[in-house]
Amino acid sequence: MPDTTHPAPDAPAADAPAGAREIPTLAVEDVTVRFGGIVALDAVSFSVAPRSIHALIGPNGAGKSTCFNAVTGIYRPTSGRVTLGDAVLTDTPPHEVARLGVGRAFQNLALVGGSSVLDNVMLGRYSLTKGGFLSYGLRLPRTMKAERRHGERAAEICDFLGIGAHLHRPAGVLSYGDQKRVDIARALAVEPTVLLLDEPAAGMNASETADLARLIRDISEGLSISILLVEHDMGLVMGIADRVTVLDFGRLIADDTPAVVQKDPAVIRAYLGSVEEESA
Repeated sequence: MPDTTHPAPDAPAADAPAGAREIPTLAVEDVTVRFGGIVALDAVSFSVAPRSIHALIGPNGAGKSTCFNAVTGIYRPTSGRVTLGDAVLTDTPPHEVARLGVGRAFQNLALVGGSSVLDNVMLGRYSLTKGGFLSYGLRLPRTMKAERRHGERAAEICDFLGIGAHLHRPAGVLSYGDQKRVDIARALAVEPTVLLLDEPAAGMNASETADLARLIRDISEGLSISILLVEHDMGLVMGIADRVTVLDFGRLIADDTPAVVQKDPAVIRAYLGSVEEESA
């Protein structure tokens, strides 16, 4: 990933100044998700405060990805609901969830390797476009003007993330770290008020992870948005998160500041096992 020890590039201008934009609270309220007889989430509740960095952690199989999928509309909760301010996200299709202000970057990169960085990021802008297939096919002036405006905005986002020099390069030839930035740029292209990052440090070395931590802070502060991330790297989580929610076997076992959570006996048992288990 590029060196981010230098001052971060200017944040891209939004439709309203970042500080003036209202950022709603993301609330997960008693959400249960069942798959047949398996309870993947069991009455989980937590909230992501506006403009905060909130981590969702837990051992493998704890229900973290299920929770992300329930927030973004991929899974329909068996009970409970997810809200973003006054908007109810439960039972809302994923593309409408994006329109309501939720952007998501995935653990497994799903970039179109042969397409340019700009084209990949523009995929995120299309949820904001109003022209239909016919208007784009006819290249109507109003539609083309909107297309240029969206392209300029996508380029601004790439500049902010430090990949502006690669706009017209195929995404597949970039380094792994830069491809991660393209994926995040695509998520930011929907102009979210909440950005979901699914294991952003997966596959990164220590130096790349340190760069990523700075980048996440830059995004939260520069764009004035909330961030919810699932991550296994506890050094990254404890270094940047304002609050941490911990799941284990689909249940919430802790929800507090990093300093409190890392000393919580239930969290220690979930990750390390009990004294009896270790001595068995």
